[in-house]
Amino acid sequence: MSNKTYDIIKTIALIAAPIAVFLSSLLKIWNVPYTAEITATLAAIDTFLGALVAVLKANYDKGASADDN
Repeated sequence: MSNKTYDIIKTIALIAAPIAVFLSSLLKIWNVPYTAEITATLAAIDTFLGALVAVLKANYDKGASADDN
């Protein structure tokens, strides 16, 4: 995976949580149906992206340390 792709995924993962909170607030204010389901879905996506970033970083760090030896 390229650095650019990793950076994009990482940025999305970092901004997804505040966006989910913001949307949750707006959806509740406007009484939009399925607010809980929408925000839970966004949180699940953000959790997945966070885990993906952690795995990618761990793999990169392993490769970088192997190159150092």
